[in-house]
Amino acid sequence: MSSLSSYVNNINVFTIFLLLVICSLTTSYVALAGSSPQDWLDAHNKARSEVGVQPMTWDDKVAAYARSYANSRVGDCALEHSGGPYGENLAENYGDMDGTDAVNFWVSEKSNYDYGSNKCVKDECGHYTQVVWHDSIHLGCAKAKCNNGWMFVICSYDPPGNIEGQRPYNKTMINHN
Repeated sequence: MSSLSSYVNNINVFTIFLLLVICSLTTSYVALAGSSPQDWLDAHNKARSEVGVQPMTWDDKVAAYARSYANSRVGDCALEHSGGPYGENLAENYGDMDGTDAVNFWVSEKSNYDYGSNKCVKDECGHYTQVVWHDSIHLGCAKAKCNNGWMFVICSYDPPGNIEGQRPYNKTMINHN
């Protein structure tokens, strides 16, 4: 009977250990899943409200596309655009990068955009102009942990922005808010 009791105790210890490992992995996966759709939206819509552009809405189809593309980059983590049907902003960071951090990184290019000439200083404002593009109203974002430890981040925009010769927003709208 003692050997049976010892066997049962060993199984219980192993079961508890296995459950802890599974919970740990699940927690890591959930943390990796990233920021909530609302976090991504809030960061985008804050920048958009500053220039009088309507808020974006989360689009599950666009988000599924972003998630699929992010997952396809885990092997090399290359910052290459997908060439798909949506506008895109990409970022990467060693370790984690939440949605607000990524959007704030893109929005930090605002000072490089000259509304009067509709040009970027040193060609470094395209991420910002996509965030505030007036016609881009559907958003989907995702991130994936790459094999090299970096985080790959993508936001996809529908319809795409950054159309040559057009402005991202109408400056006269800013005064009406």
